[in-house]
Amino acid sequence: MTKSAKGTALVTGASSGIGAIYADRLARRGYDLILVARNRERLDGLAKRLAAETGRSIEIVAADLSKRGDVSRIEAILRDNAGISVLVNNAGIQHVAAIPDFPAAKWDAIIAINLSSAFHTTAAALPLMRAAGWGRVINIASAHGLTAS
Repeated sequence: MTKSAKGTALVTGASSGIGAIYADRLARRGYDLILVARNRERLDGLAKRLAAETGRSIEIVAADLSKRGDVSRIEAILRDNAGISVLVNNAGIQHVAAIPDFPAAKWDAIIAINLSSAFHTTAAALPLMRAAGWGRVINIASAHGLTAS
């Protein structure tokens, strides 16, 4: 596998759904990948399939973006890797309940994953993208955020 002239795309929430689809499309368009999600087994399966089908270099990072320490690890990757030209913030969770029935711990996890991790990863990625003169950040949010209980 050779390094991509297009650079590397880091995709959060990459183990399934929209994140896995973004990973597939970016690899097929010639990007190397860093795939981030909680489920190492699914990440590994996706990485092996995409590497075999596309010949791209694919790294996996198992991380729970509700945990500040795991977000810090992803920030370090983004700050230290000038080859990252695309960041896809796709990790997200939801929980539907009326406020009196809504566990505070769930709310804290939703804020950490859906908002804080996207802010921190974007802030970490932008300096090297600016220095390179280009880059892309794609923030994916669910329309579920527009609903109320």
